[in-house]
Amino acid sequence: MSFAAAAEPTSPAIANPRSRVIFASLIGTTIEFYDFYVYATAAVLVFPHLFFPAGDDTVALLASLAVFGAAMVARPLGAIVFGHLGDKRGRKVTLVGALLTMGIATFLIGALPTYAMVGWLAPLLLVLLRIAQGFALGGEWSGAALVATENAPAGKRAVYGTFPQLGAPLGFIISNGLFILIAILLPSDDPSRPSQAFLDWGWRIPFLFSAVMVIVGLWVRLNLVESAAFERTVKTGQVKRVPLAEAFRNHWKAMVLGTFYMLATYVLFYLMTTFSLSYGRAAPGAAVPGLGYDYRTFVLMMIGGVVFFGIFTLLSGPWADRWGRRRTLIVITLGIIAFGLVWVPMLAAGPVGVMAWLILGFSLMGMTFGPMGALLPELFPANVRYTGSGIAYNMSSILGAAVAPFIAVALWRYGNGSPFWVGVYLSSMATLTLIALLLGRETRDVNIEH
Repeated sequence: MSFAAAAEPTSPAIANPRSRVIFASLIGTTIEFYDFYVYATAAVLVFPHLFFPAGDDTVALLASLAVFGAAMVARPLGAIVFGHLGDKRGRKVTLVGALLTMGIATFLIGALPTYAMVGWLAPLLLVLLRIAQGFALGGEWSGAALVATENAPAGKRAVYGTFPQLGAPLGFIISNGLFILIAILLPSDDPSRPSQAFLDWGWRIPFLFSAVMVIVGLWVRLNLVESAAFERTVKTGQVKRVPLAEAFRNHWKAMVLGTFYMLATYVLFYLMTTFSLSYGRAAPGAAVPGLGYDYRTFVLMMIGGVVFFGIFTLLSGPWADRWGRRRTLIVITLGIIAFGLVWVPMLAAGPVGVMAWLILGFSLMGMTFGPMGALLPELFPANVRYTGSGIAYNMSSILGAAVAPFIAVALWRYGNGSPFWVGVYLSSMATLTLIALLLGRETRDVNIEH
């Protein structure tokens, strides 16, 4: 990497107070992931009942998850558009635009008519707003990661890079906690199905509530100033007319490696959050059997696992700063490969085994997700960093997250309810990540001021 010097500079002053950097990178991704998880939960719990024709429950679930995956396809486009703006106009204005786009799309989902009201127009509108969500998230993550890492003190980039990553477990806890509260207030007599009041209007509350969170996030981000790295790029005349062309011309290898670095993370992420909710709630005697937990019990178990997600996200930062991003992630990826191969015995061990499965899966998720906040930005120079890191992060969403829940349900059905092939799928994708890490190089000591 020709833009990298041997060590980080220590003299330039940090323009933003550290507390503001941490809060701004954390609050935005928390809101963005909250909005995403609200949809992910509704895609399993509500949308198969409300936005698709009545019939085969598995087909309706697969259709709902396909709409969920549509957002992942839109994410690289968002990365390109917001990356162009972020590398030419600055990180601050781009982050504000991404947050507004996500907030408006999520709020409007909460106001949509159902299939019973307007027929096929309902899923069409749902797809369009879901694509808008993906477009926004495509520009959010890389900007938040850059705010954190470009303002980090020397030797602590991975630590600071974990704060935008922490938005994922926090967003999960807030969104699912709100869904559980609504389910408690609107109880159902059938544990496999939400109550009629929940289906009529209760599910809309988490989507509409996102407007409140967006207002808080906008206030924080409007008080940011640009990073020293971007200001230096402007002053030295290194801003590129078309950052995307520059990234593909001179940094395509970094984008390919970054895409595969994230693959295991994405597959694990959506198997543990979206697929597990379907598998955990399916009755043992169903056409495609599952664990048979009621919604509230299983989501509370998931939230317990996500606490470990947050803890290990924070712990992974100091590890990556001390031992290097590459070495840390190679060890963790080997752990993910092994984890995928022990799904059947863990899930067959009763409630204790299921809880251990959730804790281990989410702990590995935190350990692999945390270092990415520093690693991907470090692959690129400042003048294409927003574009390059965003494309790598979001192209991986197509290879991993867009298809992971869909493939997992298909493999679950193919295995007649056994999770064996789903675990093998995870291990296979993690093997690809391991190969990319072995081909890559360490980035801990690159100089990201240039």
